[in-house]
Amino acid sequence: MQRQLKKYLDNRAALAPWRLAGSSTSTVDAALVIPALAEADSLPATLQSLATNDPDLLKRTLVIVVVNQRQDVSATLRRNNERTLSWLASQPCSPLQLNWIDAASTAFELPPGQGVGLARKIGFDAALERLNWNNGPFLISLDADTLVDPDYLTALFRHFATAQQPGAVLPFRHQAATDLVEEEAIRAYELYLRSYRFGLETAGSPYAYHSIGSAFACRAQGYIAAGGMNRRLAGEDFYFLQQLNKVGGVAALQGTLVHPASRCSERVPFGTGRIVAQSRQGTRPAYRLVTAQAFAQLQEWLGMVAAQPNGTADDLLKRAQQISRELAAFLVERDFSTSWVRLQRNHASSTQRLRAFHHWFDALRTRQLLTRLTAAADDPALLVTELLGWGGYEGCHDAAAQLALLEALQGVCRHRD
Repeated sequence: MQRQLKKYLDNRAALAPWRLAGSSTSTVDAALVIPALAEADSLPATLQSLATNDPDLLKRTLVIVVVNQRQDVSATLRRNNERTLSWLASQPCSPLQLNWIDAASTAFELPPGQGVGLARKIGFDAALERLNWNNGPFLISLDADTLVDPDYLTALFRHFATAQQPGAVLPFRHQAATDLVEEEAIRAYELYLRSYRFGLETAGSPYAYHSIGSAFACRAQGYIAAGGMNRRLAGEDFYFLQQLNKVGGVAALQGTLVHPASRCSERVPFGTGRIVAQSRQGTRPAYRLVTAQAFAQLQEWLGMVAAQPNGTADDLLKRAQQISRELAAFLVERDFSTSWVRLQRNHASSTQRLRAFHHWFDALRTRQLLTRLTAAADDPALLVTELLGWGGYEGCHDAAAQLALLEALQGVCRHRD
């Protein structure tokens, strides 16, 4: 492992010019990374919620806050980051093993076009040399406006003590919004997120998990195998989890709950903050619920490939045409025939071939196909009613009841709210 770590640090890590400040703890079993851009008002509550966790586990966990900005940020955001850095420097570390990275001051700012992806990467990469590699260490992703439960670290340590997969996603429920408009917007967005995961699970996709930056973790070894965190301005969590899934899998962790904020935000091109902001402005949300028919066609396509790993590309395309013309056209546009021939040539066994197929037909291609198979959105409650009925849960028509059902199916313990 030391050879792989050195190779990663030499070739892929984002280390200079950034450096850790704060706790001098030499080695830990886990590291938790929090990117912070103008979070002076919310970060203290996040750290305070962390401090309610098991003291013994807090001693084994390095907390790294990456205060970050680009040169083109507004004066308001710049002053907020200055407050955050000053506050961090004034805090006693106990009970947290608290470190921070200044990626906001002159000479340390992020390069143009960079953002939360690089900020997460800087924190994770800095943690690697502080980990006890003899204890199977892991990395945790959190946001500076997210609250956690007192059993948060307990659930994480318990999960990685036995889990085979390198990646893990945690159950979540957004905090209550400040008014009715925002509250309705965030619950509608959660209904979209949960119905999408439900559809993927029912269809048999290996990418049936939530991609939320404040609610995932991974083994440090898996982090290196996946090539580390990407530098995307947004969607970094989606692409990183996709890569983690390809190198070993992503499991659903149980036993705790994270609470992301439900506030407005224009700082990233999509995600929770942008969705709430669009609702506040009265504009239509950017997301679109996927129909039961689209998920059923995905299920049929995935099942067909699994049943015929030795079939020819032409035969599979003909059968795809029978499922949906849009599916067949999608596959032709992405040159499925060439890829399938290559997979058959490079992977002798059916198991290896199917694994390679899912590397090709990944989370991004799955999402692209489902978007294409879904016509203009109708009434969300009706779409979710049809989806739940297709998945074996008939008679659930009310949006609140639908959300409660999906929460229960996906490990959300409502009594914690």
